[in-house]
Amino acid sequence: MNENENSAVDFNRRDFLKGGSVATLMTMLGGVELLGQAPAPALSTYAGPRMKVGVIGLGLWGREIVTTLMQIDQAEVAAICDTYPAMVRRTADAAPKAAQTADYKTILANKDIKAVIVATPTHKHKEIVLEALKAGKHVYCEAPLAHSVEDAREIALAAKIAAQQVFQAGFQMRSDPQRHFLLPFLRSGAIGKSIMARAQWHKKQSWRSASPKPEREKELNWRLSKETSTGLMGEIGSHAVDQVAWFLSAMPKAVTGFGGINFYTDDGRDVPDTVQAVFEFPGGVNMFYDATLANSFDGQYEIVYGSDAAVMLRESNAWLFKEVDSPLLGWEVYARKEMFYKETGIALVANASKAVVPTGQQAQKEEITSTPLFFALQRFTLNAADITNAIEDFTSSFGTDDPKALAEQVAKVRAVARPASDYLEGFRATVMGIKANEAILSQNRLVLKPEWYELS
Repeated sequence: MNENENSAVDFNRRDFLKGGSVATLMTMLGGVELLGQAPAPALSTYAGPRMKVGVIGLGLWGREIVTTLMQIDQAEVAAICDTYPAMVRRTADAAPKAAQTADYKTILANKDIKAVIVATPTHKHKEIVLEALKAGKHVYCEAPLAHSVEDAREIALAAKIAAQQVFQAGFQMRSDPQRHFLLPFLRSGAIGKSIMARAQWHKKQSWRSASPKPEREKELNWRLSKETSTGLMGEIGSHAVDQVAWFLSAMPKAVTGFGGINFYTDDGRDVPDTVQAVFEFPGGVNMFYDATLANSFDGQYEIVYGSDAAVMLRESNAWLFKEVDSPLLGWEVYARKEMFYKETGIALVANASKAVVPTGQQAQKEEITSTPLFFALQRFTLNAADITNAIEDFTSSFGTDDPKALAEQVAKVRAVARPASDYLEGFRATVMGIKANEAILSQNRLVLKPEWYELS
């Protein structure tokens, strides 16, 4: 997904991944912060040549991607591309050594560039991704994969066939070490029986950007048209529902949608500015989601409720709220005890957090290198480098006459790849977002057929 050129008034996906600091509030409510291990050193295990990457689409989010890539030691931003010259100029300072182009095909033709990141508007993903895979590039495709199920399926099938290439979907939550730290905790029964889940995204902004050229304004505001946009549910909410599906290890069976243009009623948009959706998961577990462009109160977060405890995820942090009648699990005896507003909190800590809070330039770098986007791009870069090097090592030693042996070698590398959203997970999350948007537009309940989640 590519953002528009007016960063002052429009959507920044970093805002989706970060909210206001709520640690004090959480502890006052009896919350216990769940701290994951600082994972950057463990992920930085590759010591080979830097992976040359091309970034296609340089709107607000594309520029965020470039800035983040510049903080990844294993990545080299070799080329940047956008059809609008102003976007290229705005990005040039962040990646001064990168080649600049208005035609993505020049990046695909460059054999030194092994990987590309597609951050164009959602409805433009398919053509570029398919050509990139055909050109033998590793591909990171921003989420959602496409604006229609048919296009998303075509992308996923092409990625499935490209067995010697890495394909990663931009559902960054699946690369966030904090979420991976919580996954076995949530699935182990530590919160009791899963009861329900809730998530929200509130941010007052128009999603509209002005331009002196009418054709450019229409291009910039693609999110406001049903023809090109998957709406709040597809562009934003798909991240949250994908996360809950991941935690529950299940796909929703149905979704009921509500929504409307409640605030921006006179600017010609036909995409709702306020939406709600109820996802029905197996076992009677429902997830409630709401999003609005008309109010910013309470920001964004996700909560998973169990019979013994609830876990809230906000920013890249998590808090545990235990019920008074919840049973002891055993590890409490050894865990650190802290007082939280007349309650004894039990800290679940994988590793001690940093004692010194960085300031200045270091603080800015820390902000970038602790985001889910950083870990998603780092894992993409490292996994792509591992596959590329494995193929080059094999062919230099054994030639190209044994494709079966080469495939087996690549499969071994894939088996130990760093976790990230792959083509199937990205496809399923895209389907959930698109179908939920359809339910919202029709104000109806939509049964999600199991075959919709499969590739064929």
